[in-house]
Amino acid sequence: MKETFDVTGMTCSACSAHIEKSLAKAPGVEKVAVNLLANRMIVEFDQTKLTVQDISRLVDDSGYGATPVSQPKSAAKTTAPRENVMQKEAEEKRKQFWYSLLFLLPLFYISMGSMFDFPLPSWLAGMHNVLPFAFTQFLLTLPIVYLNRNYFQTGFRSLWKRSPNMDSLIAVGTTAALLYGIYAIYQIGYGLGANNHQLAMGFAMDLYFESAATILTLITLGKYLEAKSKSRTSEAIAKLIDLAPKTALVLREGLELEIPVEDVVLGDTVILRPGQSVPVDGVVLNGHSSIDEAALTGESMPVEKSEGDKVIAATVNKSGYLQFRATRIGDDTTLAQIIRLVEEAASSKAPISQLADKISAIFVPTVMVISVVATIVWLLLGYPFDFALSIGIAVLVISCPCALGLATPVAIMVGTGKGAENGILIKSAEALEITHTVNTVILDKTGTVTEGKPQITDLITLGSTSSQELLQMAASLEEKSEHPLATAVMDYVKQQGVAPLPSDQFEATAGQGISATVEGRRIHGGNQRMMQALGIEIGSLQQITDTLADQGKTPLYFADDTQLLGILAAADVVKPTSKEAIAALKALGIDVVMLTGDNQKTARAIQKQMGIDRVVAEVLPQDKEAEVRKLQEQGRIVAMIGDGINDAPALARANVGIAIGAGTDVAIESADIVLMKSDLMDVVTALNLSKAVIRNIRQNLFWAFFYNILGIPLAAGVFYSLLGWKLSPMFAAAAMSLSSVSVVTNALRLKLFHSPAPQRSQNSATTTPSREVTTSHIQKEKGEFEMTKIMNIEGMTCMHCQKRVEKALNAIEGVSAKVDLATNSATLTLTKPVADEVLIQAVVDAGYEVTSLK
Repeated sequence: MKETFDVTGMTCSACSAHIEKSLAKAPGVEKVAVNLLANRMIVEFDQTKLTVQDISRLVDDSGYGATPVSQPKSAAKTTAPRENVMQKEAEEKRKQFWYSLLFLLPLFYISMGSMFDFPLPSWLAGMHNVLPFAFTQFLLTLPIVYLNRNYFQTGFRSLWKRSPNMDSLIAVGTTAALLYGIYAIYQIGYGLGANNHQLAMGFAMDLYFESAATILTLITLGKYLEAKSKSRTSEAIAKLIDLAPKTALVLREGLELEIPVEDVVLGDTVILRPGQSVPVDGVVLNGHSSIDEAALTGESMPVEKSEGDKVIAATVNKSGYLQFRATRIGDDTTLAQIIRLVEEAASSKAPISQLADKISAIFVPTVMVISVVATIVWLLLGYPFDFALSIGIAVLVISCPCALGLATPVAIMVGTGKGAENGILIKSAEALEITHTVNTVILDKTGTVTEGKPQITDLITLGSTSSQELLQMAASLEEKSEHPLATAVMDYVKQQGVAPLPSDQFEATAGQGISATVEGRRIHGGNQRMMQALGIEIGSLQQITDTLADQGKTPLYFADDTQLLGILAAADVVKPTSKEAIAALKALGIDVVMLTGDNQKTARAIQKQMGIDRVVAEVLPQDKEAEVRKLQEQGRIVAMIGDGINDAPALARANVGIAIGAGTDVAIESADIVLMKSDLMDVVTALNLSKAVIRNIRQNLFWAFFYNILGIPLAAGVFYSLLGWKLSPMFAAAAMSLSSVSVVTNALRLKLFHSPAPQRSQNSATTTPSREVTTSHIQKEKGEFEMTKIMNIEGMTCMHCQKRVEKALNAIEGVSAKVDLATNSATLTLTKPVADEVLIQAVVDAGYEVTSLK
C-alpha cells in the first residue's frame, strides 16, 4: 500500500533524513521518500504489518508530525485547492520575526547603548539601578523566547533522540545564556545586599540576554526567507483539477441531460459541441471535428476526430459536433493520471542536502563537547564555578550559527531577485542549488523550441496565378472557417494587405477541406486527399510538397474545378533564439534531448534545423516523465523545459523543472524555474546565475564559520593563562553580528551579476528562415520546374565580398546565383528543390548575414 503524508516540524535536510532513517527501520515499511520542499512524505508499506496510524506515531516519536493526505476519488470532485503548508509557515515566520524584532530593538538599546554613549532612562542608569537594568533585559527577552519556542521544542527533542541539529545548538546555546543571565541577576541582588558593588556591576556587564534574543531573531529571519521561497509548490494540483469541466452533456433515453461530470458512468453517450472541453475520455460514435490536444499531447496542430477515434478529457473541441462513448472516468482519465504523476513525482524528489546542514551535523555535537570539556577543565584547574560556567556558555554563544542560518537564504533571496530582473522566476532555493549541476536538458518542442502556433511559411503559385490572387482566393475561403490553419492563413493575408472577396455556398468536407463560390468561381482549399477526390493533378509539385513535409510543414492546396492554383505551407515555426540557445547549452557540455508529442517527420525536421543530438517523438505525458526518470537512473542531472499540461509530470519529476512563461498555469506551477520572456537563452542565464549563487553561498558559509573558528579557542580560554585573554559577552555579540553583516554584504554582491551568455545578433534571421517566405514557381512545358528567389544580404562592402557570396551559393547543387553589390541582394535560380536553411547557412558560413529570403 502507498500513502502520502503531510509532515510538520522539518527545518533542514537532517530532519528529513532522520525521518527516513527512523521509518526505514520499522517492520513493514518497504520504501519511504520525504520531500523537504513540499513537506510531504510517501510511504510504501505492508498494511498487514503496519497501519497509517502506526506510521504517524513513528514520525511523532522522531520529534515531528505526520498526518495522512486523503486522496480524492476523482479529479473532478476536488475543486478546492489544498492548504499550502509552506505559505502558512512563511506567514507565521514573518509575524514571528517582526514581533521578535519589536522586543529586540529596546533590549539591544538597553544592553549595548552604553558602548555607543547612548543615554539610558534614569531608572535604568547608575549603580543603584543595576538590578532593574538586568531584570528589564530579562523581561524583554521572555516574549522573544516564547515567540521562538519551536526551536527549543524541536532542538531538545532532537537532542533527546541523539540526532542533534541546528535547532539543538540554538536551543542549548540560548538556554545556557538565559540560565546564566538568571544566575547573574541573583548574583547582582546578592552583591547589592552585601554592599559588594564590584560584584554586582561585574555581573551586570556579563548578561547574555541580548545574545540569546539576537540569535533567535536572526535565525527566524533566515527561516522566514527560506519558507517564503518554498511557498509556491502546492498549487499545481488545483490548477490541473480546474482544467476538467465540472459538467457533461449526456444522452440518456433520447434526452440530453447536463449532469455533474462525476455522475458520468462508463458507456454513457456524451455530446460535445464546438468550444466545449471534453469531460471524460472516450471513443467517437458519430460526427466529425478537430480537437485541440496541444495541452495534453504537445501536438501543435488540432487533430481531426471522426468515428472510432479517441478523445481525451480536458482537451478542447475547436469545431464540429461529436457524440462519444465514455470509456474512462474519474481516476482512470488521462488528466487524473497526470495529476497523480505530478503528486508522486513532486513528493518523491530526493531532498537536496544543504551544505550548511552537512557541516552542522559535525559542528553541533563538536561544539557541545568543547563547551562541556572547557567548563570541566577550568573547574579542575581550581577556578570558581561562575568563571568556568561563563567559559562554557561563551563557547556555545560564539558558536551559535546565526550567520550560518542566513548564509543560504540571503544569497538565495538576492539571487532570485536578480533572476527576476532578467525575467527568470526561480521558485525555490533547491532549484538554484541544483541547476548548476545539470548535465542533461530535455526540451519540449511545441511552444518551447517553436512558437506554439501555425504560421504560413511558404507560398507557391502555379502558371499565371499571381501570389495576390492566390492569397485573395485563400482568404475568401478561410474567412468563414474556425480551423487554426485558417487562422494562420488569415493572419498572413492580413499582413500582406490582401482583402478577401465575398463568397457563398460554403461547404466543408470532413477530413479533406472546404469549398466556396467566389465571384461565380468554385474554389477549393484542403489537403492532398481533397485534390485527389476532385481529380486535380499535382504533377511535379509533388516533389516540392514532399520537401515541405520533410521540413515539418503542412501544405494547403488551393484549386478551382479544373486546376491547381497554388500552395500555402504552414508550420509551427522555430523561435528566433532557439538555435542559439541550444548551441550555447551544448557549448557548456550539456546534452540536449527534445521530447514531443508531434509526429516523427516534424520532429526530425526540427532536429536537423536546430542541431539537436537526440529526439523522441510521438510521446504521451507519462512517456515524458518516464524518459526523465530513465535518464536520472543513469546518473544524469536532468532539467526539463516545457510549457504544456502534458509537460507537468516531467517538470515535477526532473531535478529542475523549467517552464516557459507563455505556457499553461499548470506547467508554471509544476516547475522550479519560470522563463517569463519565453526565451530559451534565459536557460543559459539561469545556469550561470545558479553557479554564481552557489559560489556565493559557499563564501557565506566560510565567513559564517570564520568568526566561530577564531572565537571558539578564545571563548574556551585557551589564551587566558598565557595572555589573560577571555571572551566577553560584548565581543561575543559583536563577533556574531559581524559574521552576519559579512554574510549579507557578500550576498549583495550578487546584484552585480551579468550573465556571460552569448550576445544575440541584431537579426536572428541569420540562422532561421523568414516566416514570410514567398517562392515564385514557374511551370515549364517539359514538366521541369524552376524557382527564383531573392535573398537580401548584409555585410558586403566590396567586389571580394560579392565574389565570396556568389562562390558559396553557386557551390550548392541546383543553384545559380547572381549577386548585386549595389542592392546588397542575390538572385537565385533553383533547378531542383533546395531548403532555405541550406541557402542561408552557405551565406552565414561565408561570413555574412541574411536579412530576408523571398
